Amino acid sequence: MATVTTKKATTQKVIPVQEPISEDLPANPFTFEVLNLVSKQRTNAKKVELLKKYEHPSIKSIFIWNFDETTISVLPSGDVPYAETSEQNSFSGTLSEKINDAVSKMSELGTNSLGSQDQGRSSIRKEYKKFYNFVKGGNSDLSSLRRESMFINILQGLHPLEAEILILVKDKKLDTKYKITKQIVAEAYPDIQWGNRG
Repeated sequence: MATVTTKKATTQKVIPVQEPISEDLPANPFTFEVLNLVSKQRTNAKKVELLKKYEHPSIKSIFIWNFDETTISVLPSGDVPYAETSEQNSFSGTLSEKINDAVSKMSELGTNSLGSQDQGRSSIRKEYKKFYNFVKGGNSDLSSLRRESMFINILQGLHPLEAEILILVKDKKLDTKYKITKQIVAEAYPDIQWGNRG
């Protein structure tokens, strides 16, 4: 009697090759572009390297506002009210909701742009010198109403993804969206003096 041997079929698991993440951003990138790029990195060393590469006072000011416990926002926490009366008839809700809606649309489209709606928008890079008005000890001569109006005006002028960052930072919630910690920032920017800001 002849013996029959059968060969068992084996399947090889195909591991997809990940495309390398481009580390090149345009000159004077938006803050959200830098934070997105840094957040996508797998190692803290790479995150530190990219933060150093794209170092700018505006990015440092965002990190100080968010991570320094002595930097206290003097803006109300939570959603930002909607103040533009010309659009209030066509939009009901908060400015936070409007910004989140724009960010969601960009995500659905797979782009960082809403086309013509983005034209002429400002950036954190251009506006950061005004941020002292929104933290304790910055400008105590402003009334709460004036301060909140200034903040809303800045948000309305920013690219929606930049505005989203400011809303997160005022409530110290930047790390809910971006995988960046205070330790990574401190390593990238050892010149930042933490504490004694209030």
